[in-house]
Amino acid sequence: MTQTLTEQPTVIELVVAGAKQLTDAGVAFGHGTNNAFDEATWLVLWQLGLPLDDLDGVANQPVDPADQARVATLFEARIKTRKPAAYLTHEAWLQGVPFYVDERAIVPRSFIAELLADGSIDPWLGEHTKKVLDLCTGNGSLAVLAAMTYPDVTVDGADLSLDALAVARMNVEKHGLVDRITLLQSDGLSSVRGPYDLILCNPPYVNAQSMATLPAEYRAEPELALAGGVDGMDFIRSLLREAPAHMSEHAVLVLEIGNERENFEAAFPKLEVFWLDTSAGDEQVLLITREALVR
Repeated sequence: MTQTLTEQPTVIELVVAGAKQLTDAGVAFGHGTNNAFDEATWLVLWQLGLPLDDLDGVANQPVDPADQARVATLFEARIKTRKPAAYLTHEAWLQGVPFYVDERAIVPRSFIAELLADGSIDPWLGEHTKKVLDLCTGNGSLAVLAAMTYPDVTVDGADLSLDALAVARMNVEKHGLVDRITLLQSDGLSSVRGPYDLILCNPPYVNAQSMATLPAEYRAEPELALAGGVDGMDFIRSLLREAPAHMSEHAVLVLEIGNERENFEAAFPKLEVFWLDTSAGDEQVLLITREALVR
């Protein structure tokens, strides 16, 4: 018998084809995925309105021509604009929690989210931990996760960018936390409302040499949220100098520095810190007690 109908491609076939497109185009990853297959999976499932965590369950589902065209358009936009996928879908996930994001704020990807989820910070916390600051809050994701993790705390989310704070407000409202999270415009610690028992901070820390070679996907993000000066430590120097005045007696600061450990240790050679283990190793995030900062 002669087959007269063209067989429709399946979801998994679109994913595999999309992954090859992304690879051939040389796009950069790091905004929620770290490889072409995972990014293609995200784009295909999102565009088709399918659960993002169940590729296996829908892999063999056929895709009609209209949906194929919509998927193709999304891949074309990803390749042509070089924008992170999160800016195209307006959605990013941290620890299984969805957040709205657009070009006004950096795409959330902080390893501090892991530490909140797995309890790594908890040994330094206690009954005294009532007030939390998420400094450089961006789209508000860490502020939201902190409020979810510790139901008895109140959280301030602070950022210099009013644009980022507008995005953060959407996420605070999305997760029903307007009663527990207050958003503040603040240049560093200048306008916050301490003292705080826990400060979380994923600051601008990319050094100038690295900034000059960032892929287009990272240059699509607000430079204010990334650039940390010649050695990446400009913001962090003022933060560590000013932080004790905004911390309670037993407070701790959890600070993400990415790949800048060498520059951090050169800038603060005598500072006693605790390096915390993340999925990217134990050189990305550190914890500092108020006592160590004062000393």
